Parts: sequence; C-alpha cells; structure tokens
Amino acid sequence: MTEDTTQRVIRVIAANQRIAPETITATSTFLELNIDSLDGLHILFEVEEEFGIDVPDDAARRFTSVQEVIDGVNALLAQKEAAPELA
Repeated sequence: MTEDTTQRVIRVIAANQRIAPETITATSTFLELNIDSLDGLHILFEVEEEFGIDVPDDAARRFTSVQEVIDGVNALLAQKEAAPELA
C-alpha cells in the first residue's frame, strides 16, 4: 500500500506544481519544492479527491513534506478501512 500511496501522492504534487515527478521524493519538503501554503491547500484538495478521503484542517496545516502527506493519507485510509460505514 505504501509504495502505491507514495507514487500517487507524488503524481498529484507533480501535476499540481507542473514539475517532473522524478524530481520529487518522499523526503522532499514543501520548502524544497517551492510549495507555499496556498499551493499546499490545492494539493490537499487534489489528494482528498484522489484517495476519496477528507483531511482534517488541523492536520492539513501541519504538512510540510511529501512524507507527512503520505503518512497522513495512509492513516486516513486505514481509518476508512477499519470503519467503512462511517466513510
């Protein structure tokens, strides 16, 4: 699951920022990728759509790296699988 999630998150970020996906790694920070807070929000909206999840606003504000987004998505997907009737 992690590999697939990682590639999907990277693909969303690359498309949103119009940068080559191969220049993005899980360890890339938003600062390194020149992603400001507004860009970060747009990325999170696209991530929510890509994965069919809802990222809480307080969690979204804490994301500063690609890995943090991946970890957040994996946690939300695990919650969704554990309680599908709430999704």
